[in-house]
Amino acid sequence: RAATDAAIVATPLVVGAVGGLQTANAVRTWYRTLDRPAWNPPDRVFGPVWTALYATMGVSCRLVVRSPTTRERRALALALFATQLALNFGWSWIFFVRHALGPAVLEILALWVAIALTIAAFARVRGSAGALLLPYLAWVTFASVLTVSIWRRNA
Repeated sequence: RAATDAAIVATPLVVGAVGGLQTANAVRTWYRTLDRPAWNPPDRVFGPVWTALYATMGVSCRLVVRSPTTRERRALALALFATQLALNFGWSWIFFVRHALGPAVLEILALWVAIALTIAAFARVRGSAGALLLPYLAWVTFASVLTVSIWRRNA
C-alpha cells in the first residue's frame, strides 16, 4: 500500500519532470527571445513553484484514491484529474516545443476548465483534496494571463 501511495503522489511529479526535460532547451533559448511583460517571473521561479504544485496534486490524488466514497464518484474525479494532467503536459509541448502561442492560449484555457472541474469533483469526494488544488488553479490562472500576454505581444 505504501508503494502504491508513493506512486500516486509521484505520478504528477514524473509528468512534470518529463515536461520540464522536453522544454528546458526552449526555455534557455527561444523563450528568452520573446517579448514578455515586465511582470513575467524570473525563470528560476517556475521550477520550484511547479514542483510544489505537482507534489500537492499527487497528495490530493492520493486522498481521492483512498477515500471511502462511491466508485462512480471516485472514477469521475480521477478521470478529470488525468485529463487535466494530460492538458498540463500538452500545454508545455504546444508552447515550448511547437512554439504555437495561439493554440497554447486555447489549450491553457481548456486546462483551467479541467482543473476547476477536477477541484469540484475532488471536493465532492473529500473536501481537503479539492482545497489542495486551489493553489494550482490560482497559478494556472496567472499562467493563462501570462500566456495571453505573450501571445498578444508576439503575434
